[in-house]
Amino acid sequence: MKKMLKITGCIIFIIAVLIAVLLIYLANNPAAPNNYTETVKIGGELEAKYIAMGEHEVSYFESAAMMSFKKYEIFYPADISEMNRSLPVVVFVNGTGITGSKYQALQKHLASWGFITIATEEEYAWNGFSAEMSVRYLELLNEYKDKINGGDNVFYKKIDLDHIGITGHSQGGIGVINAITDQKHSDIYKAAVMLSSAKTVMSEALQWTSDPTLIKAPTMIIGSTGNTDEQIAPLESLQKLYNDIPNNVTKVMARRNDADHGQMLYYADGYVTAWFMYYLNGDTEAGNAFFGENAEILSNANLQDIKKNH
Repeated sequence: MKKMLKITGCIIFIIAVLIAVLLIYLANNPAAPNNYTETVKIGGELEAKYIAMGEHEVSYFESAAMMSFKKYEIFYPADISEMNRSLPVVVFVNGTGITGSKYQALQKHLASWGFITIATEEEYAWNGFSAEMSVRYLELLNEYKDKINGGDNVFYKKIDLDHIGITGHSQGGIGVINAITDQKHSDIYKAAVMLSSAKTVMSEALQWTSDPTLIKAPTMIIGSTGNTDEQIAPLESLQKLYNDIPNNVTKVMARRNDADHGQMLYYADGYVTAWFMYYLNGDTEAGNAFFGENAEILSNANLQDIKKNH
């Protein structure tokens, strides 16, 4: 018994050191370069199409939030007031040390494609609660007619609450699982993406619990073959996560062979955008990246360990 406790203690200590090193690194480096859409290596025509900026100019709105969220950060198409329809949403769940303000380039990119995106400054997002509160805030904005922050509420009746997706990187991947399985609005999500995240010894030792067997939303899992990901999100853990998701749920898994853990926040963004365009915006062309015998991901030289059930 003492030996087991000693081993467990050593594992937790090693994990704590790894996290501390990761936090120091992340605190001193940008999470997503502003020009990543022009520099990430592309392996297919559809990936190239959807990693490029969309047709919309982008605007930004933020509002203070209580608790550790600090604020809600929303990016949206600048011409939203001219549209005669509501817009789909993507909720971001933060990784360790990666608050919403550190990856605004990702949100701008999705907003340029016609999405409303929302993120917070939450640093412990594994339980999915920041995502839950983001959805609740969007519900309020969608119904609020009066002025906000001294100006008109451009979001009034413009948020499509029937088409909400969610994405999370690293710790945020665990947050995605919990948001779509364990929170009040778990059934509201129509598509999910997890980047470099899995149920590993590290997440379990930190008691970041989750149950992927409860997932109902179509889910894409992408990791990398990099040295850090071999520790945080190794192949066997990604495969277990994929296998734990019920087979009646559409699911895709792959690993980038030209990236590591931190880069996976944005290296997969071409396919992340395509995933949400297909499920939230009805873009059938985007589906060709993932589905059928000739799915583009199957021939993308930057990907390996691909699994899919459709």
